Amino acid sequence: MFKNVFGSGFLVRTAHVILTWVITLILFLHDTELRKQEETGQLVQPVIFVLLVLVSVLLYFAVSLMDPGFILSDDSDLQQPMRSKHCQTCQHCVRRYDHHCPWIENCVGERNHRWFVLYLAVQLLVLLWGLHIAWTGFSYAPAWQLWLRTNGMLLAVVVLVALLSLIVLLLLGSHLYLVSLNATTWEFMSRHRISYLKHCGADENPFDRGTFHNLWGFFCVWGTVVWEQVYFREGSDQV
Repeated sequence: MFKNVFGSGFLVRTAHVILTWVITLILFLHDTELRKQEETGQLVQPVIFVLLVLVSVLLYFAVSLMDPGFILSDDSDLQQPMRSKHCQTCQHCVRRYDHHCPWIENCVGERNHRWFVLYLAVQLLVLLWGLHIAWTGFSYAPAWQLWLRTNGMLLAVVVLVALLSLIVLLLLGSHLYLVSLNATTWEFMSRHRISYLKHCGADENPFDRGTFHNLWGFFCVWGTVVWEQVYFREGSDQV
């Protein structure tokens, strides 16, 4: 289920974890509402925030190390399932391939796509909460040089977290939109080069079963879907 922890993405994952906990530590060390609550014994929000950060890190590792749906076979004549694609980075074919994400150093495919979306949602919540906490920590200074010297570290955190929040928000929004259409990033970006989509119109998606069924199937239905059946409308059985 999981790949080698010390693979090619070790440095990326290590940097992500270190950056996450360094920012969290800065929020506790500065005079933010988080630190004030901790000092006055109001531990509910600080504990929840730390637990949420921990959940985001665990989800990051789960998505990063999880098998995205690799098609492993020694048979060179094996027919590639519909919606799968060979990833040049991973050197494997991936079922319902979405994209290769350098942030997690892994493909996003059939088995980990829903967890990737969940990770983005939790990460966005952590970032927005962290942004609010950091904003409460700025202290007054009579001169801008003194203010910058006093709040420089916190200002850097605010800029970084705000930028990351924007990126994650755009990613989450785009993935939820495509999921609601039952489309993948690869299909959306490269439909003119995909054999089973070339004949379709610009707004036609043969896998679209309606927004509700698309979302239900993505988040609530487990197992491998035979997309050929959906594509040709020959049956609705899922394996």
